[in-house]
Amino acid sequence: MQKNSKRDFGSFHASNVQELLELPETDYQPPAFPVSIPKFNDYQLETGRPCRQKHFLLEEDCTFINHGAFGGVLREAMDSTHEWQRYVERQPLRFYDRELLPHLVYVTRRLAKFVCCDPTDLVLVVNVTTAINAVVRGLDLKKGDVIYILSVTYGAVKKLLQFVCEATGAMLKEVQLNFPISSKDQVVSLVGETLDPGVKLAVFDHIPSNAPVILPLKEIIEICKNRGVPVLVDGAHALGTLPLDLKSLDPDYYVSNAHKWFCCPKGSAFLYVRKELQSQTRPLIISHGFGSGFNSEFIWAGLHDYSPFLAMHVNMNFWEDIGREKIQQYMYKLCRDTCDLLTSLWNTKLAAPKEMFGCMALVELPPQLYSSDTTVTYSTGEAIQNQLYHLYNIEVPVKCIQGTLYVRISCHIYNELAEYERLGKNVLEMCETKMNLVQNVN
Repeated sequence: MQKNSKRDFGSFHASNVQELLELPETDYQPPAFPVSIPKFNDYQLETGRPCRQKHFLLEEDCTFINHGAFGGVLREAMDSTHEWQRYVERQPLRFYDRELLPHLVYVTRRLAKFVCCDPTDLVLVVNVTTAINAVVRGLDLKKGDVIYILSVTYGAVKKLLQFVCEATGAMLKEVQLNFPISSKDQVVSLVGETLDPGVKLAVFDHIPSNAPVILPLKEIIEICKNRGVPVLVDGAHALGTLPLDLKSLDPDYYVSNAHKWFCCPKGSAFLYVRKELQSQTRPLIISHGFGSGFNSEFIWAGLHDYSPFLAMHVNMNFWEDIGREKIQQYMYKLCRDTCDLLTSLWNTKLAAPKEMFGCMALVELPPQLYSSDTTVTYSTGEAIQNQLYHLYNIEVPVKCIQGTLYVRISCHIYNELAEYERLGKNVLEMCETKMNLVQNVN
């Protein structure tokens, strides 16, 4: 294409992206689908094993209670990606040059409605890591600037922040959140006591990965706003597990993965940016959309497989047709029941009050499982995790939190209580046989 031709990807098409996103709902006409997009209007939700067999691709013989790690795709959504991929290859130029961007706009509009924000404030990205990099790289950091985080911040994000601080002379202030947590007031008080006015950016996980308590973000964001501190929320685990309302929550930046609890294909996530901050938030890949508006700059990152974004229609249909509350209520109840089951069976405690957990929870392992003479470390937990997998085909992470070992259980609609009973009994069996787990780290 000629650079300034009417059909130039970076001018005509990119400007149309903004126009289509800004149209009111009454004036917007979505494109017709060239592939089948299943709906679930008449479907009665089956949970547990029947759901797993019908809607997921997980191996039958694995006790998979680690959905929080990398998610698990909805079978129908995976089928949709394949159908989109085949359609693209029938006439690639027609798809990429004439059809792709209107379809990406449609997905963006639907997803924005799902999380309650203006579609011009939301862009599709491949994962949360990419989104957070885009936000942080857009900050005008100088020597002496401070970035504030809690100790539960995701490890990859900590490394990013350490990198940019070393490069710019800014400082990273990490505040220790002590476990076990007594209540959400403990978290709110900690932030209130340690967050100084003038901080360049505060980063909070909505649901921290290693310690999956639901942080009281509404109260935390209020503290930040009162002190003039911009807030970036890492909501990697939020989409699908929480009833997201970004308009009400009102963060400055919010990111979430769609491939985790929302069960989209890998390579689908979103970034929300408050309008006043969009001019400084640029994509990591500068391409044809540059100069055509916030959404246009992010929507095309060169030629790659866009089918995970397009398949999100299937997941949104699933959650909307069945009812997101019905799905979340099942997951929450299963998590609470599992917490009761395991703490009773092992005579241990949770890392936080039950009401602070959603679809994941930290349940303390029996101390007799590992040697009391050995310092408990990450490697100790990894050894136990590996034993559970190799001996019993149970996939569940073991986390070391301030010297205590916990299993981080995940509860999705395809899980059922019998799986956690199996975990509980097998852990007790490991205790009885006094396996020298610490010696088998490697």
